[in-house]
Amino acid sequence: MAAHLDHLVVAARTLQEGRAWLEGRLGVTLQPGGEHPAFGTHNLLLSLGPDAYLEVIATDPDAPAPARPRWFALDTPAIQTRLEGGPALIHWVAALPELAPAPGVLALSRGENRWHLTVPADGSLPGGGPWPSLIAWDTPPPPTRLPDSGVRLGRLRLGTPDPDALRAELIRLKFSGEVEVYEAPQPELRALLDTPDGPVEL
Repeated sequence: MAAHLDHLVVAARTLQEGRAWLEGRLGVTLQPGGEHPAFGTHNLLLSLGPDAYLEVIATDPDAPAPARPRWFALDTPAIQTRLEGGPALIHWVAALPELAPAPGVLALSRGENRWHLTVPADGSLPGGGPWPSLIAWDTPPPPTRLPDSGVRLGRLRLGTPDPDALRAELIRLKFSGEVEVYEAPQPELRALLDTPDGPVEL
């Protein structure tokens, strides 16, 4: 039941803004994603190799308001204020082979994709962002279909006021991957990406 990195979550005020920001920084082209009817969001995707990817997500202006708070804290004043300064890496998701039914484990879909994901009822980011959400795919995950962008994750750095607790959680999940946990006064995430044009930090 060992966990591994599934994807990074970059949020933006609009999908167009997220695309321009990330493609400009990485020098590669994002791929179409789709809509998430349960949360009123849509996304774009980027391969990070055969087992991981990056998601740019934003509120879908053409979708009806969801019946519950949007995931990844997108409805909160804190995230909305943060995104006024531009798109940002706000979260990450770890994959497990399966997730047992439990409160907060939702069965979700987007197009042909089917998965289970942990989502707090209030839509908040676990630990403010550095603690992972958990996913189990019922269909082949996106990296199996995305074209290789030549971008790879070098290291994911997770800052939190309680690094020992986060380290213990990653040990509990038997997480394997290039992750560094450090103490920080506020939750923060940084990803070092290796791109065809050299290293880039988000």
